Amino acid sequence: MGNCWSGIQDYLDERKTKAIRYPELKEIVRPFILSLATYKKVRDTLISEMEKGLSVANSKNSCLKMLVTYVQSLPDGTETGTYIALDLGGTNFRVLSVTLQGTQHSTNQRIYPISEAFMTGPGPQMFDFLALCIASFVDEHRLQSDRGYPIPIGFTFSFPCHQEGLAVGRLITWTKGFSCPGVEGQNVVQMLQEAIDRRGDLKAEVVALINDTVGCLMSCAFTEPTTCCGVIFGTGTNACYIEDLKNVEMWDGDRTGPNQVIINTEWGAFGDNGSLNFIRTAADKEIDESSLNPGRQKFEKMIGGMFMGEIARIAMVKGIEKKLLFRGFLSSEFNTRNRFYTKYLSEIEQDPAGEYNNTKHVLEEMGIPEISIDDLKYVRYIAQVVSERAAYLAAAGISALLNKMDRPTATVAVDGSLYRYHPSFSNLLKTMVLELTKEGQLVRMQLSEDGSGKGAAIVAAVASRMRKIKIKV
Repeated sequence: MGNCWSGIQDYLDERKTKAIRYPELKEIVRPFILSLATYKKVRDTLISEMEKGLSVANSKNSCLKMLVTYVQSLPDGTETGTYIALDLGGTNFRVLSVTLQGTQHSTNQRIYPISEAFMTGPGPQMFDFLALCIASFVDEHRLQSDRGYPIPIGFTFSFPCHQEGLAVGRLITWTKGFSCPGVEGQNVVQMLQEAIDRRGDLKAEVVALINDTVGCLMSCAFTEPTTCCGVIFGTGTNACYIEDLKNVEMWDGDRTGPNQVIINTEWGAFGDNGSLNFIRTAADKEIDESSLNPGRQKFEKMIGGMFMGEIARIAMVKGIEKKLLFRGFLSSEFNTRNRFYTKYLSEIEQDPAGEYNNTKHVLEEMGIPEISIDDLKYVRYIAQVVSERAAYLAAAGISALLNKMDRPTATVAVDGSLYRYHPSFSNLLKTMVLELTKEGQLVRMQLSEDGSGKGAAIVAAVASRMRKIKIKV
């Protein structure tokens, strides 16, 4: 597009230059300020990695897994009936019933806490507990009365899986405090179905296994048929998009159905093979080296909500060491890794122009007793630069998906706490997407509604519809 970048850049440069007096502080943040040409290079590099990931011959050379989800069809407005959605991704298990009628839906849900005994006990015992929760929910809402067929279930399972079919996914490894023996390497859909069948009082069938990005896309597609991407910007980040089947060389499914499939990019790993070294800063390297998974998820560590606060803290500590901030006073809070939370960036950026009440409060929480007006300006400047880089890199990612699909009209389904709650992230993201997508392409961002719940039910509904017309999803 290229029409408004120069104006945006002039505005940003003016805003930042007015706030900064010391050249040394500018040097600290300079590595985070990238040119439009650099963001275009990031976009094109991601497209290259995607294409390698889809190729049988080159997939091992790509940092992207480009996982086939086996979801081929989007909702078309004819889906009707009641479906169950399951959301397992932490210490709570969410069960929902979603009733669809055209573009309308209604939802009921209940959350069941999972005790440590189930999280760490034998695998079959944990799945028996999940089946008990489902049966209790079905009975409470009388979902089985007068139904001559099993209730279709869509299962959002937020753990690393190798998917072999729409309803076949083998757990690679437990995370998030789970360690149930006898599950890793097994088909989790089969284990849940067996637990349901063991009860004898519940007629339900797990017809789809999805992750949250697919749910994000499908939830939005329920009301907006031009939806073609699902993107999460929260604690971490990931994205999925619709790919032409002819480009998916590892496809092993039915070729008589739709000529497309949703691909889960797992783009948090973008750069793990060194392809992003041209923009990685000393702060990025420090965060990676001190993380629980060094060398992995490098893109996520540059834009994820879990890491943005730490990036800002590292930059501020450099300013403190040079005596450019707080007269060189390094509080124990600022000297503690991960103590400067990403929520502080949001609070700082919520301050109106020329006012610093939130910024002052944040610095007081960080143990700074004496705060000058220059301190407030510099801290806000660093917060803005870190937030802008994250949003612009996120935009480069979305633009890569859009340019690869090359659709004249595209809706991007977006979710995640960073996108929802950071005061400037979404607007910065939208602005840069316009700069990095193809001329004339009409792009719309839409906040997705409950992808892991409603989205899972919609996948189950589409799978049931396609099964009825004997086309494998």
